[in-house]
Amino acid sequence: MTRVAALLFILFFVSSCGSNKPKEEENPKHMIPVPQFSGDSAYRFVEQQVRFGPRVPNTPSHEKAGGFLVARLKQYGARVIEQDFEATTYDHERLRLKNIIASFNPQMKKRILLAAHWDTRPFADKDLNHQDGPFDGANDGASGVGVLLEVARHLGSELKPTVGVDIIFFDGEDWGEPEGQTPPELPAGQTSWWCLGSQYWAENKHLKNYSAHYGILLDMVGAGRSQFYREGVSLEYAGQTVKKVWDMAGKLGYSDYFVKQNVAGITDDHLFINQIAKIPMIDIVHYQAGVGFFGDYHHTTRDNIGIISHETLTAVGSTVLHVLYDEE
Repeated sequence: MTRVAALLFILFFVSSCGSNKPKEEENPKHMIPVPQFSGDSAYRFVEQQVRFGPRVPNTPSHEKAGGFLVARLKQYGARVIEQDFEATTYDHERLRLKNIIASFNPQMKKRILLAAHWDTRPFADKDLNHQDGPFDGANDGASGVGVLLEVARHLGSELKPTVGVDIIFFDGEDWGEPEGQTPPELPAGQTSWWCLGSQYWAENKHLKNYSAHYGILLDMVGAGRSQFYREGVSLEYAGQTVKKVWDMAGKLGYSDYFVKQNVAGITDDHLFINQIAKIPMIDIVHYQAGVGFFGDYHHTTRDNIGIISHETLTAVGSTVLHVLYDEE
């Protein structure tokens, strides 16, 4: 090798080494693989809740389901807090309620909040034939909880995200006044007859000065061929998170489920987390074109395990998992 050739070789070697190093430093977060979400497992979690019967507050089914959720979250290694409280409904029922809070990676400063409600409405008031009767609430309540239990199963494994994650199962979400009925005057300090658990938690957080980088609420996320539009309250308070979640769903091939169209806002648990707790939270909630939010089976006896889809649960759960593991 001549002196000139040797010099060129050294320059090539140095420049090659130098060009590789920055690439490794620029993209470290993708070293953590994302666990594979199981729609079959999430479906079984929905099924287990439905087997308890309607999870109506003040009933044995509600109590048994709550015990199951606490035990399963502890099994996955979460630090669990049971937040017991009482509230009065629009029809003067005094309820014994429980928010269930599970924390993973509690030592991490940056935290993401995931939520769903675990109670069931006490009557199928939109059902033309059984307005006073109970219903399973397979989608309205159990589906969001089922997805988050499957997420929790992965958070409790060795493969963890680099952020802390808190999961809250809100109680007392679904005992609001029937549609078209004028409700009585609200008690002092209460904003709505709906979403009693999220209102209580927002005013009485499980940890002093608790906050989260952002939150994701799951509501009615299991019915076959569901679609999730970009809901108005979510866009108003947490537009960047809406973009993050819907973009991730598109990358994963779930754009048929996560539709990039804007619709009006609704009253749901995320409203009170945004307004009272001051945590930017979005709502992934079923929107049926031509019908509106929740679908035509909402608050009817048709909301049973027969409408739950493994594919829909997978689309939602996989999207949420990828968002979590993509955080730095």
